[in-house]
Amino acid sequence: MPKVSQFFFKTATIFFLLGIAMGLHMGISGNHSPYPAHAHLNLLGWVSSAIFGAYYALNPVKAGSRLAMAHFAVYTIGVIVMIPALYLLYLGNTAMDALVGVGSFIILGGVLLFTAVVFSKDS
Repeated sequence: MPKVSQFFFKTATIFFLLGIAMGLHMGISGNHSPYPAHAHLNLLGWVSSAIFGAYYALNPVKAGSRLAMAHFAVYTIGVIVMIPALYLLYLGNTAMDALVGVGSFIILGGVLLFTAVVFSKDS
């Protein structure tokens, strides 16, 4: 399996564990106000990262490109920046709003890189 696929699957698994932990924390505490962060972590962190990993596993030529590794780095950094800020925002820390925006734009950059990979020629 290509390295970028392994990176995405390993990262997805970590995000999945964190998503489960976040959900358990919300359930145990009875405070469900940060549920949007939980949903975003599961969708962007777990599901999307696993799908990216599968795509690269099925397209090893594209997986070997620098663009694929840039996609992994940018996207993952975006999730790491956005999710904790979103969690804190929904707990009432309005100062996190700008950081959520920054993380969102970093994720957008990662998605644009993935789009470039998908539409690039196999070479």
